Amino acid sequence: MRLPQSHDEQAFPDGGARGLTRRESLALIALGLGGTATTAAAAPQGQLTVAVHVSLTPTWFDPAESTGIVTPYLILYALHDGMVKSMPDGIRSPSLAESYSMSKDGLTFEFVIRNGALFHNGDPVTSEDVKFSFLRYQGSDHSLLKQRVDAIETPDARHIRFKLKQPWPDFLTFYAGATGAGWIVPSKYVTKVGDAGFKKAPIGAGPYKFVSYEPGLELVLEAFEPYWRGAPKVKRIVMKVIPDESTRLIALKRGEVDIAYSIRGESAKALMETPGLGLKAAVVQGTFCVYFADQWDPKSPWHDQRVRHALSLAIDRNTINDALTLGKSRVTGSSIFPDMYEFYWQPPAPVFDPVKAKQLLATAGFPNGFDAGLYYCDSSYSNIGEAVVNNLQEVGIRVKLRPLERAAFIKGFTDKTYKNLIQAGPGAFGNSATRLESFVVKGGPFAYGSYPDIDELFPVQAAEMDPVKREAILHQMQRMVHERTMFAPIWQLGFLNGIGPRVGESSFGRIPGFPYTAPYDEITLKGS
Repeated sequence: MRLPQSHDEQAFPDGGARGLTRRESLALIALGLGGTATTAAAAPQGQLTVAVHVSLTPTWFDPAESTGIVTPYLILYALHDGMVKSMPDGIRSPSLAESYSMSKDGLTFEFVIRNGALFHNGDPVTSEDVKFSFLRYQGSDHSLLKQRVDAIETPDARHIRFKLKQPWPDFLTFYAGATGAGWIVPSKYVTKVGDAGFKKAPIGAGPYKFVSYEPGLELVLEAFEPYWRGAPKVKRIVMKVIPDESTRLIALKRGEVDIAYSIRGESAKALMETPGLGLKAAVVQGTFCVYFADQWDPKSPWHDQRVRHALSLAIDRNTINDALTLGKSRVTGSSIFPDMYEFYWQPPAPVFDPVKAKQLLATAGFPNGFDAGLYYCDSSYSNIGEAVVNNLQEVGIRVKLRPLERAAFIKGFTDKTYKNLIQAGPGAFGNSATRLESFVVKGGPFAYGSYPDIDELFPVQAAEMDPVKREAILHQMQRMVHERTMFAPIWQLGFLNGIGPRVGESSFGRIPGFPYTAPYDEITLKGS
């Protein structure tokens, strides 16, 4: 899709009408003048090896195919950079854009690209790359973004304007966090090698550059020293795919890896008892819940809200929390909305009451329970699914667990191929409105159906510029989601990770709500 070009090509008044050539940019970097760093940093040293809990897919190397989940950002924060992104100093921190602003009428967003920002091949990041990346974006919510943008203006190499068709207070939230549209790729390189070629050898503007990738085994990255924030501290990062939790722990104990993602339950207890190893826990923006994919089908038992409520009453969240995440997860009663989100509405605490669950099932016509089909889940969280399935069996809801590798699970979810029950775990950046758009509102990538009265409120809140009035509408929508038991909440995930003795700064927890190690350029090894 190509957006109409405005005739207003007047340069911005700050003297930045001419962009730097590649040679000029590299010269500035060599002199120490091209970024924001003001002091010379030591050269990157050493290697850090990370045991990753899911298989890495080349789709995650390309921001244009962002699926609306948080996992790809594990790679995006290393290889790529965004105009604006969540960082330790804020959820909309200027990155490749040194500054941005919104017009008083809410119709224009202006960005100034950081002087000296480079891609890994030495090309400067320009406004054409920003425009190209937006137009090329085909990931989650791409239709919503492009429908609302009227024109993109590039008056010079460092300045870009997005003009909206109508005021939209969430433009920056979608552009800078909930989607990959604001993560920038080099237009000339992508045009030359094509989409498939880009996935084989991605070039970004992040702190680490691509070295090699072996499917199912590992991804190797090397420090990009001219990175605008300064050279990373660690020379090489190797991400090893180790899906089995106990195997990740063994590798950490043996010193084969330095960081192990997602260590839970008995493995987490064993880790805490091992000298030299540390456990890093963070409550993240990943909210786990059970989604009733067939609730709009009159022939399905899940069409009856009493049955949906019975399932929720059957889940012993606190016991599962203690067993799997050592009590670190947060049981809030919210299904898809993390409590750190803007416009969050706090629902009542969830209740565990298997006796009432059986009573509701009997009232709904299932005194002996019923066979409920498959329970789909991401295989890396199948232990949560196993615990929930056991709870459901105890009240007569008989389901069979169907774990799938993460990329396949997400594809099936967004392709709307599942029936019965789906264990959802949304963890993407955004706010309460972006979660509603993805999981609740008609046409959302993860929405199998919708309710007309909720759908009608979504465009109303999206156009409301008064934050108090907008919050009231979003609270009303979240209340409706809760009262209809569209989802059965499990918890807000407490993500547990193992840290080896060689690690100095792991970068866990530096970005609020983010489960992985970032910013990557701040990771250190002890003694280096």
